[in-house]
Amino acid sequence: MTDSSISGNPSPVHVEEERGNRYNPHAFEVSWQQRWEAAGLYTFQDDPSRPAHYALTMFPYPSGNLHMGHWYAYVAPDARARWMRMNGHNVLFPMGFDAFGLPAENAAIKRGLDPRAWTYQNIADMTGQFKRMGTMIDWSRQFNTCDPEYYRWNQWFFTEMFRRGLAYKKGGLVNWCPKDQTVLANEQVVNGHCERCGTAVERRELSQWYLKITEYADELLEFGDADLPERVKTMQTNWIGKSVGAEVDFDTPAGVETVFTTRPDTLMGATFLVLAPEHRKVAALTTPEQAAEVQAYVELAGGKTDVDRQSATEKTGVFTGSYATHPITGHQLPIWIADYVLVTYGTGSIMAVPAHDGRDFDFARKFGLEVREVIRQEGGEAMPLDAQEAYTGEGVLVNSGEFDGLPGGKASIEAVVARLSERGVARAKTTYRLRDWLVSRQRYWGTPIPIVYCAEHGAQPVPADQLPVRLPDQATFTPAGQSPLKTDEVFKAATCPVCGGPAERDTDTMDTFVDSSWYMYRFLNPHLDSAAVDVDATRRFMPIDLYTGGIEHAILHLLYSRFWTRVMRDLGLTTQSEPFKVVRNQGIILGPDQEKMSKSRGNVIDPDDLVREYGVDTVRTYLMFIAPWEVGGPWDPSGINGPAKWLARVYTLFSGDRAPGPAEDMTDGDVRYAVHSTLAKVSGDFERLSFNTIVSSLMELTNVLVKAKRSRVFGTPVWDEALRLFNLMLAPVVPHLAEELWQAGGERDSVHLQAWPAVDVQAATRDTVTLGVQVSGKVRGQVSISKTATQAEAMAAARAEPGVAKFLDGKDTVKEIYVPGKIINIVVKG
Repeated sequence: MTDSSISGNPSPVHVEEERGNRYNPHAFEVSWQQRWEAAGLYTFQDDPSRPAHYALTMFPYPSGNLHMGHWYAYVAPDARARWMRMNGHNVLFPMGFDAFGLPAENAAIKRGLDPRAWTYQNIADMTGQFKRMGTMIDWSRQFNTCDPEYYRWNQWFFTEMFRRGLAYKKGGLVNWCPKDQTVLANEQVVNGHCERCGTAVERRELSQWYLKITEYADELLEFGDADLPERVKTMQTNWIGKSVGAEVDFDTPAGVETVFTTRPDTLMGATFLVLAPEHRKVAALTTPEQAAEVQAYVELAGGKTDVDRQSATEKTGVFTGSYATHPITGHQLPIWIADYVLVTYGTGSIMAVPAHDGRDFDFARKFGLEVREVIRQEGGEAMPLDAQEAYTGEGVLVNSGEFDGLPGGKASIEAVVARLSERGVARAKTTYRLRDWLVSRQRYWGTPIPIVYCAEHGAQPVPADQLPVRLPDQATFTPAGQSPLKTDEVFKAATCPVCGGPAERDTDTMDTFVDSSWYMYRFLNPHLDSAAVDVDATRRFMPIDLYTGGIEHAILHLLYSRFWTRVMRDLGLTTQSEPFKVVRNQGIILGPDQEKMSKSRGNVIDPDDLVREYGVDTVRTYLMFIAPWEVGGPWDPSGINGPAKWLARVYTLFSGDRAPGPAEDMTDGDVRYAVHSTLAKVSGDFERLSFNTIVSSLMELTNVLVKAKRSRVFGTPVWDEALRLFNLMLAPVVPHLAEELWQAGGERDSVHLQAWPAVDVQAATRDTVTLGVQVSGKVRGQVSISKTATQAEAMAAARAEPGVAKFLDGKDTVKEIYVPGKIINIVVKG
């Protein structure tokens, strides 16, 4: 290696070594990482004179080991961040750890470890692995969500929300994981199971803390200028589940029962009511004759999750024995309970219109209930008595008294609701599937909820100057449905901030998604002690320019972050409503067996093992090359050999000797076209995050330059320009090799401090085009002709091509076809 240094940084490094003749990444990769760190090459310097660019990849949980999925998630965005920096942007690319949560506590229970020590040891191990990845992460901004300096501000936000009515406590049915012994938010239940451990979820009645995300439901349906994948937008929109309709009142023996319906125009077709098994009026509506059957059904339904109940194909239910009075006709409608109705949606009860709702139809047919047609296709025939399915299409109202003839659907809903409202039996209503965010957790390793309870003044927020409420250093882990903090008398003892009298602390901790809902703001000034966020930095760097991570966070993390930003806006901490300018999701790297990597399957690929064998840059390259980044794919154990061989060729390409082999006939224009057209394509692919095609283009350029090294271009200024531009194009993808080659070429400043080169548009544009020549539809050769060649010129060039001429010899031409820039085809007889 030649004498070199990294200038423009606080600690220049000079190196005097001889460059090896063979590619050996182990000879220089670690040393370059050490020099970059010593020189502060990637320590972010706030420079308002350059356009700000905030690049962030979702921070990981400190499980103790970076797996291939982490590498896949971080390597490509790192290359993109490097490219943005070379394009003149002031790039912030930080990292930290989402460090609270159940795995640490479960490890403490299982292994008798201290979750704090376990977590911080894992953070140290994973930080070392991240640094070996060769990223441009600014580690000076690292923080961990389990740091008291961080979770202090979780608590501050909570108290501010409490004061504004956005944080509240109430009793109700909650999702309970019997294995982890804690409550789960609706979003953390996947197909009826705990998203963390996979255990079937139960329903329990508990008093819990909630954040009022529903206050922002309508806002969260509007994405503004945020460029989120359509799939993410659809998932969030469906989860929020806005429904516009009406509430309708029915008289029952237990008082008025109000149902919500999105189709109030079908009211005259309601033939029975259905209540959720957990509905508060079930007991009062159940007659003595039905009591045993109802009780058994309620208990059975209590063991199912909402997802199980909604996805069941077989409808089940029990008659309560009571009837409701139809508000218009006065007919008596039987009241049933069934688990396809959820107590958490609408009012927990529905009016069933079986003729025009598939679920109601199946239920009615199973239990022999009346099916009354009230919507008919215009000009169509009446629904037959033996109809096999509900009619859910458009039409006009029939069998509906004064409403007959009105068009069914949106066109008449407002009119119907208006008339029903005049009679005092209905009113317009909008409901949401979204429920307030349940944030209480009965665990130790999380942010303590900053509330104390006073006998005289009730629940009171802990004053800001007393935050953070710190977790005690020790806890007794007895996961039996209550927080380990419940048994810590020292922790529980508190003082009421209103009267100064004795009080007791809340012993629940917060859902860890609180930690990740606003961490991106803290990176802007992670050591700020006077406030949660730096408002000035927020104004300049938010929203995040490019946020990357897995699609599995579409509903949980991304939705919560969008909610939190709106709360921050209303607190005056930011002026924006969206935290992300652009969000992109990477795919998944599967194991060699094409299954998701997991230790239990034995298909996990350890990136550290690959680094020891192939070097960092080879692993980086393969992960970018393996598949389209947003798609992912299976790991091919032999596939990494291709990138390894390519980098070896690149290394040799930069040696001073002419390449062996026969001389190539290449011109300056050929080489400059190859280099500048590749530069143009790679630039566009970086903008589009098309990383596999970036690597592919660089590989193709390598082939051209190997040929050029055997031509008269070698050793000329054109050759020097080609190598220099190629070296700069390599820098974001293979940072270690690029730096090694750059410094070996006599440069002193780091390649990572250079500007991305500009495309010479004239050089990247060719006046000629190479076309395949077909004879009767079969390609027999190719010719290079002017892009503006006439048909006569094109045919003359084609006929002069030796490979083509022999197929034309002695044959009559039937037709000549020439499509400029695309096709030359000479059709002959015989």
